[in-house]
Amino acid sequence: MTGLTRFFSFWRTTTTRDREIVDAVVRPEHQQPSSELRAALAQWPGVHYWVSNDGARRLVLVRATAPPQRERWWLHVALFALTFVTVWMGGALIAGVPPVSPFARSLGDAWPAFVGWVRAMRPGLEFAWGLMAILLAHETGHYVVARRYAINVSPPYFLPAPPFWNFVGTFGAFIRLRSPVVDRRQLLDVGAAGPWAGFVVAILILSVGLTLSNPVSGLGTTSPQLILIHNQPLFLGDSLFMAAARALFADGQTIALHPLAFAGWLGLLVTALNLLPLGQLDGGHVLYGLVGSWQSSLGRITWLSLLVLGYWFWGWWLWAVLTLLLGRGRLAHPSVLDRQRPVPLSRQPLGWTTVLLFVVTFTPVPFPGAVLRLF
Repeated sequence: MTGLTRFFSFWRTTTTRDREIVDAVVRPEHQQPSSELRAALAQWPGVHYWVSNDGARRLVLVRATAPPQRERWWLHVALFALTFVTVWMGGALIAGVPPVSPFARSLGDAWPAFVGWVRAMRPGLEFAWGLMAILLAHETGHYVVARRYAINVSPPYFLPAPPFWNFVGTFGAFIRLRSPVVDRRQLLDVGAAGPWAGFVVAILILSVGLTLSNPVSGLGTTSPQLILIHNQPLFLGDSLFMAAARALFADGQTIALHPLAFAGWLGLLVTALNLLPLGQLDGGHVLYGLVGSWQSSLGRITWLSLLVLGYWFWGWWLWAVLTLLLGRGRLAHPSVLDRQRPVPLSRQPLGWTTVLLFVVTFTPVPFPGAVLRLF
């Protein structure tokens, strides 16, 4: 740090458990930056970025002050593999294959039983690849950007789910931010990276899946798309983006989704769920980055809206309770170290297009057949 102070008019250093954060106003003659400052920054053992909101060009520097945490990669790989298997089983179940019985029938000989199980589960493999690719892209987006800002972040934890509890075979995935977020710029970038990465992969998978899907007739007009489980229709709700994709690839017809298309549909749903502007969700990160403490009021309105939407789909009540548990009873986003520093103008388009991404992927009634009538 000593070699950099000569470039600063003044600076403030904040020390956390494992990070040193320097917020400095750079001298006018070095704000371009000068070649001397560029050379000095190349020696800084961390990351840095410029801030230009308040009239004086400032520099934020972050470096780790503790050795890197030893990650239990074996655990993350094992959870990924186990989740892949349960999603594979869920995909097979959706395709009409009982996920356990092919194995149970041949327990007398382990290897032939396993081979027979793998062959029987083959119809679920495309769904598993599609959904796991979307979840992996989402969490990788968060992880890469957090590492870029020198945030102490865990690798993704994937959550398997037995298909008879959750028919898609997973409760999703998450990462842990183990060091404080410096400012609202970092929060917005990390929060937006996951949904956008997952959305891009979901578009690719949905596009391929829609070309493989088939139009259907005679099943009513509950919804313009559905999946068939044991030849029984499960109708799926619509978002603005899904309606546009169906109009492009299926001429707006009612269609039975191919497993890849269903994985893409779930990817859109996961994107919207994460972008709800609540507490610790990605949408809460993005909105707090954009509007600061106003996120608290908008979060309360959103949470109450979920209670209303629960009349048409009871799952919104479950999600409302879960978000309260994740936020430890709070709908407002926790503060960052420097909550007064606004998001730079260069980041505003990213923030507001991420809000728009929520609007176009949100499905008000994901499963129209699961309506719970109270009156």
